[in-house]
Amino acid sequence: MRSTEIHSHPASDLRSELERLDHALDALNAVILGKAVQVRLCLCCLLARGHLLIEDIPGVGKTTLAHALARILGLSYQRIQFTSDLLPADITGVSIYNRDQNDFRFHAGPVFAQLVLADEVNRATPKTQSALLEAMEEGQVTADGETHPLPEPFFVVATQNPTYQIGTFPLPESQLDRFLMRVRLGYPGPRLERELFKGQDRRSMLLQIEPSINPEVILSLQRHVSRVFTSEALLDYLQAIVRHTRESPDYEAGLSPRAGLSMMHAAQAWALLHERNAVLPEDIQAVVPAVAGHRLRLRDETGIRDPERIGDELLEAVPVP
Repeated sequence: MRSTEIHSHPASDLRSELERLDHALDALNAVILGKAVQVRLCLCCLLARGHLLIEDIPGVGKTTLAHALARILGLSYQRIQFTSDLLPADITGVSIYNRDQNDFRFHAGPVFAQLVLADEVNRATPKTQSALLEAMEEGQVTADGETHPLPEPFFVVATQNPTYQIGTFPLPESQLDRFLMRVRLGYPGPRLERELFKGQDRRSMLLQIEPSINPEVILSLQRHVSRVFTSEALLDYLQAIVRHTRESPDYEAGLSPRAGLSMMHAAQAWALLHERNAVLPEDIQAVVPAVAGHRLRLRDETGIRDPERIGDELLEAVPVP
């Protein structure tokens, strides 16, 4: 990255934070081979204060990626394995009667971590899914009339099996919209897969890695994201993309204002990751598939959501002003 492109904010502090973020990216790419774009999108999602949905078949490294993010970024980590018998209280926590004090004490659930892996989120019932998504939206948990704030930063990485697999409860559109981004990892290339076979076990590698960054730096970078300049011309481009999804007959429904805001925040984070203090058209183009793909349903015989296909079509249909 070119540090000379940053010339606003307390420059030395920000440059130091971005250098540490660069080290974190290098460490993540050493664990998750051949997925540099997806790894960068994950960090972009975190810096934009969003939550991430990873949809893919089992065994391509979804859980490893979440664990690596927590380890390398110095975040507290909890994994919740979603199953059909999981209850909302298993996620948020429960109040238990204390006989000595003659009152109820709240025992926090696994959602009270800075990075929460919701593994196979579509294996649980809609009621249990809603408990997690409510916590994501509110940043807090309410139990017995008492509010308990979640830690900061708070980042949920949810993994989802393809909906054609047995035993899944697909997330409805309103809940999918709670995730800022959706990414897919896919299979590694032949050379990297051979390197994976011959190399060190990923879990053992994670135990040996020291954090490259800490939560305070993450919070500082999140504040910087909101200061990245977005020109009127860029907002025209963003609005044109959103308007196209509403007017085009290709989609069942267009992007909401919240989706447009999500796209703007993600573009600001992507610009900051590349040490720019202003958003460029390529920043919006880089995040469109991950932000819009799971929010749009194509009006065709399948009704599928394909982030890459939808992203390519949007970018081809809407010229840069």
